[in-house]
Amino acid sequence: MQSGTEVVVVKRKTGDCCGPEVLPFGRIWLTEWQNPRYTPGMRQLLSRRRRQPPSRASERQTHRYDLPGSSLGLSADRTDKLIRAVRKGLSFKTLESLSRESGISVSEVASIIEIPERTLARRKAEGRLARDESERLLRISSIFEKAVELFNGDVPEAVAWLRRPRRALADHAPLAYSGTELGAREVENLIGQLEYGVFP
Repeated sequence: MQSGTEVVVVKRKTGDCCGPEVLPFGRIWLTEWQNPRYTPGMRQLLSRRRRQPPSRASERQTHRYDLPGSSLGLSADRTDKLIRAVRKGLSFKTLESLSRESGISVSEVASIIEIPERTLARRKAEGRLARDESERLLRISSIFEKAVELFNGDVPEAVAWLRRPRRALADHAPLAYSGTELGAREVENLIGQLEYGVFP
């Protein structure tokens, strides 16, 4: 490089001259920018930026469940439609849908809603759940959807929270506690308190 152009690569944040330009290997300080022979090449060098890998948080997809039962693959926009579907018995695919959405295995979901293994195999063959099983599945899906909303759509964080014992629930995990109607109400109350910044 000809005299009159001095390029110094440094790591510090302060300095004189024209100010820093960030490069993949540090900062470059230009004391003079007068030599037209080197200017285009230097500009091209300064224009390059190392692509930063996306953070783990940005790689996660956020989920939003606008209607009750959305995590089950249902699209009922009115409560009466949801009630009719439950009374008829939900499709076995709704259980599989919740498993896909949450990452919780079908067998674990079945255990929470009290479907024995042999009965689960029979329900799968029939393609439909019983009415009481459907009610419990809808209840669990509602807790899952509320937890996801609490964590701004972050499903892994929501599920981790649901699996962790909570002092407010007598050291029971919210997911297991939601297996009964009374327990599910307690979990819903806890989620509501957390949404308003109350930490019991």
